[in-house]
Amino acid sequence: MDPKDIEAKIVAALPDAKVTLKDLTGTKDHWEGVVVSAQFEGKNPVQRQRMVFAALAEEMKGPIHAFTFKALTPAQAAAS
Repeated sequence: MDPKDIEAKIVAALPDAKVTLKDLTGTKDHWEGVVVSAQFEGKNPVQRQRMVFAALAEEMKGPIHAFTFKALTPAQAAAS
């Protein structure tokens, strides 16, 4: 799956999101990423993951086999 398509799906669900992706295998189906959004404020890690995975629900059934990511607030991203 093209990284721009993954980013577009996440941004459609989290409009302020900044998404960084890395293809782990070169096959465009195993991804690692960082998603930064103010919408993660006040959310625990499980809630944040659910928000991102909800945006990619259809893609996780097929074109994406694995997706690991960090879900950070802007303040957390700036501190890291």
